Order: sequence, then C-alpha cells, then structure tokens
Amino acid sequence: MASTIQALPTEVVYLITAGEVIDSLASVVRELVENSLDAGATRIVVSVWPQQWRIRVADNGCGMNLDDLQQAATAHSTSKIRSSADLWKIHSLGFRGEALHSLTTLADLEILSRPVGGKLGWRMIYGDGGKVVQVEATAIAPGTVVTVSHLFGNCSSRRQGLPTTAQQMKAVQATIQQIALCHPHVNWQIWQNDRQWFTICPAATTGQLLPQILPQVRQGDLQEIKLEIPNPLNSEHRTQNSEFSIPNSSLPTPHSPLPTPHSALTLVVGLPDRCHRHRPDWVRVAINGRMVKTPELEQTILSAFHRTLPRDRYPICFLHLAISPDQINWNRNPAKTEIYLNEIVYWQEQITQAINQALSISSTNLKEAVHTTRVSKLLKAAEAKGGYNFNPQNPNENPKTPNSLKAVAQVSNTYIVAEHSGGMWLVEQHIAHERVLYEQLCDDWQLVPVEPPIILYQLSPAQVSQLQRVGLDIEPFGEQLWAVRNIPAPLQQRDDCAEAILELSWGGDLQTAQVAVACRSAIRNGTPMNHQEMQTLLDNWQRTRNPRTCPHGRPIYLSLEESALARFFRRNWVIGKSHGI
Repeated sequence: MASTIQALPTEVVYLITAGEVIDSLASVVRELVENSLDAGATRIVVSVWPQQWRIRVADNGCGMNLDDLQQAATAHSTSKIRSSADLWKIHSLGFRGEALHSLTTLADLEILSRPVGGKLGWRMIYGDGGKVVQVEATAIAPGTVVTVSHLFGNCSSRRQGLPTTAQQMKAVQATIQQIALCHPHVNWQIWQNDRQWFTICPAATTGQLLPQILPQVRQGDLQEIKLEIPNPLNSEHRTQNSEFSIPNSSLPTPHSPLPTPHSALTLVVGLPDRCHRHRPDWVRVAINGRMVKTPELEQTILSAFHRTLPRDRYPICFLHLAISPDQINWNRNPAKTEIYLNEIVYWQEQITQAINQALSISSTNLKEAVHTTRVSKLLKAAEAKGGYNFNPQNPNENPKTPNSLKAVAQVSNTYIVAEHSGGMWLVEQHIAHERVLYEQLCDDWQLVPVEPPIILYQLSPAQVSQLQRVGLDIEPFGEQLWAVRNIPAPLQQRDDCAEAILELSWGGDLQTAQVAVACRSAIRNGTPMNHQEMQTLLDNWQRTRNPRTCPHGRPIYLSLEESALARFFRRNWVIGKSHGI
C-alpha cells in the first residue's frame, strides 16, 4: 500500500491560516476525533485521564500503513489536499496537517495503526518535531489508536492558565456531543479515569439522536425535515469540477465524491408549543460535518421563530447544511469554527423557508408523533383488521386541502373540537384567530381613514410620538385633546377602538402594535360560533406560517390522538378478558 500522507508545498502552507490549534483537553479530543471521522470510523472510543493530562482515541477507521505513520506527525503533512486548488474543494474535517505535529511539541505522542486489509499493525512513538523515535510491529485490529500523554508537560504556564478539571471535562463532553450531532451514524463510548462516562448510540437521523443529548426533550417534541436545495446560480459552473457529494446521510465524505448540482439542508426544530430554552444555547449551525459559529445564520433562525415563543424564551434548533465546498472558506479561524460563507443571503432565505415548513401544519405532519413499543404496534395492527379504527382516512380525500381538520362542536364557547384522521384536537378560538390576524397584519399593515376622528384625552408627548411611529395620523384637537384620523383596518368595526389606540400608545415597535391589534380584534372566548364560522377559522388557521403558537407564545391546540384514546378506553384488551373470562 503506497503512502498517501505527504508534506504540503510551501506555497500551500502560506495560504493556510496557521496558529496553535491545541489549547486544551477538548481541543485535543476534537482534532483526534475529526481524524477518526475522516478515516471513515463508525465506532470511536475516547478515554480521558484529566489529572494525568492523558487522552486516547481509538477508532475502526481505514488505518495507516508504515510509510504513512512515519510521515503523519511531520509539519503540514496530510493526505487530504495536495495543491492550493484543493483548498476550494475541502470535503474532510482536517486538511492542514498541523494537529499531530503540534501535539509532538506539547506532549508525548504514540500511534498504533493497522490499515484495513493489512496483515500487520505498527506502533510508533514520536519525538519533538514529529520525528519517529521508536517503531515496532504490534497486534491491533484494523483502525487507529492515538495516545497523547503529559499534555503541556513542557509548558507549565499553559496548564496553570486552563480552567478547572471539571470545566475542562464539561468542554470535552460538549465537543463530543456537537460532533455527534453532525455524524449521527457513529457509535461513541467515552471513558473518564478508566470508568465509562457516557455513550451516544448511533441513530438514523440527527432528530432521533438529539434526545440522547437533551434528555428533557422527547422525540415527539421535535420536527425534522431534510430538503434538497439547488446551489446558488454563480456556483453551478464550479460544482461540475467539485468533488463534493451528498450521500444518504446528507453529509459530504471523501468516500463518495459524486458531483451534484444540489445541496442538502437538514433541520431539527423543537416545536414551539412544546419545548424552548431560557438561553439561545441550542441554536446551532453545522456546515459539511462541522459545528460552526455563523452569527448571520443564527440570527436568521431566531428571526424565523419570532412571535412563536413566550417572552425571553429561545428555540431549540439544529441546522446542518451540506453544501458545495467552493461556497466556503475554512481559513478564517485556526479552529475552523468561524468561516466565510459565500451567498449568505441565499442561504438565509432557504433556512427561513425550511423553518416555516417545519412549523406548519400539513397532511404530512398533522398526526402527532406517538412513541409506541413493538407490542402496541402489533395491537394496533390487530385492531385495524378487526375494524376498530375510529375514523379511517377517506381514500378520496385530498391531503393538500385545508379541511384536514373538521369542526365538530364548541366547548364552553371557547374551544373548537376538531376531528382529523388520527384523532381529535381542541383548538382555543381566540388565540387561533389571533394568529390568523397577526400574520395578515404582518403581510398587509393597512391604515384606513376614520370619520369622525377618534378623540383621545391627556396623551403624553411620548404617547403621541409612539402613535406617529406606527403610522397613525394624530394632531392636537384642543386643550389636552388629540384627534386620530386613521386607524388599523381591523379596528374600524370595534366599539373599543379608542381603548385599542390608547393601548398602542404605550410603546413597542410595529410588530408589537400588530400583536396588540390582532389580540384586540380576535374573537373573544365566550363567543358562540356556528359550524361554518368554526370551520372557516380552522381553515384559515391551518394556512398560517406558524400555527402552533400565538404571537405571545401560547400553545393553540391540544391533541388527543386515536391511539391515546384507545389506550385510555382499553380497546387493546384481549376479547373476553374484560368480561373476566
């Protein structure tokens, strides 16, 4: 097997952002784990002995032969790029050839490796500068084991400047969890001081893996979508020559370099009526297999969730873009956490559309996710054969019609009972109507003249200024009197129009005013509705962009699935047993 690791040409080294990438235990783990993933590993074992400043990462990747091992720790040696042109088609996590070389100057480095198909493994110990000081044949399964010992042993000031051991181990855990989100197919075992610390089991999708990292979030609290989106127009001619690919996992890998004119977007969102956070710590963005800091995209996510969450709450959202490498410059930061992304406005538009799709209610996500065991699935299948389905879906029904919810009745003149193919919902009429009106006002904020004008009394200068800020025509009408000559269109038929205008004068931006007008104009709880009025409200509400919560963040509906009703009424009992037979 020929050597694939080579030293980079000098002109390529000069184009790479140099800098010390090894600054903590977590950074060592990150660099070694990324090498394992680049090697195609599906099982990674990370062992950390923090008091001994020792880390070991073992994987089942492709491994290295003897020639590669001798070259692996020398400066700027890598198998992942060859020329400066390769910097614009990066499809691996590492490519600079810095990490192992840096480790030889800061710690003792040992590598054991055996290539897949190789009959013999090798053990190498490296000295300062990456030179091999000891080599011997060894018995090892295909893959690689890298051990870093006495980290920063020759630089005591570096150790003293680091956080406490507990804080460093927390950073190690966060690093592994972030990488695992980007690579859900990998099996992780993490050990601390020779005891198993935690594991992350592989999952088919990121959405299925996320509850392992956020235990308080259930699978049914999440919505996951995967979209194929076209590349920006100005990158199409470059894509033809790119080695970028989108395999089934939607992540680019060096093992499937098939050109494609499309990119992939994977989005996992916490449904705003079910889960949210006190801090924006779970608004996370990954690009091509690596978690990155992109304030522009993070702000786009926060804006897309605006007016869907309670005050001072933030969404749970994980976004993974698998895009053409020529759209990215990884050399903005030595740790590759900050990048330059071309056509940023285009990606922001795609992300906003994807979040709107994930939060909508359609025929594909109408039925709530219900966790069922294998036994309950068998019981449900048996019930279907026995004709126990409460309301089987009409095969002639068009799933794209807005009438997927059918109004049945009104409870306490407040809740609409709605039926669908999978069960029933209770929809609170006021906040459902408030969501409809709010989005209409956002799309068409219309002020209409009013005659005679609405007279307000004793407004402060700040209140007058606020009304003018949202577009109202207001002028003095006498001592301590003010005349308002135009108002938001939804208020013109209301008897409490003056109170509504006074409410608008107390501050806030235009969106705050739109929320106030929507709330004031929406049908009140306690108002009777006939069947047609209820159905019209349900249809309009289902068409909204964010139907799960009102603009204040309150949940609009409560779902009672047919499977849950069946469990409550014990319809899965064996026939005869309920009679004591």
